[in-house]
Amino acid sequence: MDEIEIFTDGACRGNPGLGGWGALIRRNGEESSLWGGERETTNNRMEMEAAIRGLESIIESSTITITTDSNYLKDGITQWLEGWKKKGWKTAAKKPVKNQDLWMRLDELSQFHNVNWKWVKGHSGHRENEIADLLANKGIDEL
Repeated sequence: MDEIEIFTDGACRGNPGLGGWGALIRRNGEESSLWGGERETTNNRMEMEAAIRGLESIIESSTITITTDSNYLKDGITQWLEGWKKKGWKTAAKKPVKNQDLWMRLDELSQFHNVNWKWVKGHSGHRENEIADLLANKGIDEL
């Protein structure tokens, strides 16, 4: 089975504002890149979009490690998601979960793939995270 790693990042100029997402994909030692942007969005949505687009790019069910600098994304998918679903997509404070559409898509993709989640400190010289950041900003620049 292929060893697949996806390194993701999101960026926003204004929050909400112009946003971009980037994903660096490493499969069997070869790297490829994905990026894009949205005109009126938030940083959290772009962090999530990067992970979604990366997962969507892998056609066959695979074991994938996603590395992100977003605690919101990592904690949401690994710690909070099941509780939100049990509570009808409500938070502990009984408020609607923000970005539910993207959480639902991530949940769906995580059922198709075996996904392991890792966190890395952003802007700390981590090569792949720096590339994902450049891709996310490219997504904004190309809007």
